[in-house]
Amino acid sequence: MTSHDPQNTDQDTTHTLKDLLKTIWSTMTFPIHSAGWPFILGFVVVTFLLALVSCILGLIGAVLTLWCVYFFRNPVRHVPTKAGLIISPADGLVSQIKKNVSLPVELDVPESEADYTQVSVFLNVFNVHVNRVPFTGTVKQVIYHPGKFLNAALDKASEENERSTTLVETEDKKLYAFVQIAGFVARRILNDLKDGETVKTGQHMGIIRFGSRVDIYLPKGTNPLVTVGQTMLGGETVIADFKSREKARESITI
Repeated sequence: MTSHDPQNTDQDTTHTLKDLLKTIWSTMTFPIHSAGWPFILGFVVVTFLLALVSCILGLIGAVLTLWCVYFFRNPVRHVPTKAGLIISPADGLVSQIKKNVSLPVELDVPESEADYTQVSVFLNVFNVHVNRVPFTGTVKQVIYHPGKFLNAALDKASEENERSTTLVETEDKKLYAFVQIAGFVARRILNDLKDGETVKTGQHMGIIRFGSRVDIYLPKGTNPLVTVGQTMLGGETVIADFKSREKARESITI
C-alpha cells in the first residue's frame, strides 16, 4: 500500500496557489505606453475632484480612469522570426482587402509602382493602440498628412482623413507602406520613425489615440494570408509572406 505524505500535498497546494496568483497578476498588470501617462494622470486628478463633489461622480471617474489605463496598455508580443513574414502593425479586425491599388498619393513613388494590395485593420476603442513595424527594412519616407476625421471604417478615410504614411524598402529593394489613419474619435497620431532609419519586424513605431485604422500596402506578387473579419494581434499575426507564392486566403462563416 502506498503511503500518502500530507507534507507533499501541502507543498503541491502552495505551488498551485502561487501559480494561480502569478497568472492573475500577469493578466491584470501590463506595461503602459509612455504617451498615455499624461492622460492617466489627468483622469486621476479629475476623479479626485469629482469624488470631493459626489461619491457617485468619483466612482464614474474611477471607472473612466481604469479604462484610460487599459487603453494605453502595451502588452508584450512574441514576434515571428521566419524570414519574409509581414506581421500586422496593429490589433483589430481586417475591415477590407483591395487589390490593384496605388500607394498613397503623398508618397514620392513612380506610377509604375502602382500594383499593390491594401489590407486595412480597424481598431475600436478597446483594442491595443500601440503600432508596430510590419517588416524589416529601411525607412524611405515618413509623411504626415492633415485631413478630416471621418469614421475610420469608411473606404474614403484612406484618402480624406488625417494620417501618417511610412514607406519602407526591404533588403531586396521591394517597397511596402503602412498608414496610420485617424478616425472619428482618434485625434492624435504619433509616429516615431525617421527617414533613413533601419527598422525591424515588430519594433514599436507609434500609437494612435482613441479608435482608428491602419492600412498596409503589399507589393505585387505578395498575397495576403488573412481574410476580411479576421482578428489581428499587432506584432504577432502574419499578414503575408514575401517569400511564399501561396494563394490569397479565403474564408467561410461557421
